[in-house]
Amino acid sequence: MFIGDEQRRKAMTPTLTPPAGNLSGLAADERCDRCNAAGKLRLTLAGGGDLVFCGHHANRYAEDLVKIAVQFSADPEFTWRGANMMSNSSN
Repeated sequence: MFIGDEQRRKAMTPTLTPPAGNLSGLAADERCDRCNAAGKLRLTLAGGGDLVFCGHHANRYAEDLVKIAVQFSADPEFTWRGANMMSNSSN
């Protein structure tokens, strides 16, 4: 430990990450970040920022996406394969 480390550690504020779950709905004009198709899923990333995916890409990459997302919002008519994985990881 270096001189001043204890004061710096005490002065640091923790970063709060919201629990996994649903956000408000998608905007009608949101497009997939992979192929520009209509967005069906929006993910909020732990480091900040959002990604939007069409249904095809959302389900294709579900296992990888749940590792980087802290919240998601899906079109009400779309069933995302990763939704169960995210709920299980928050327990």
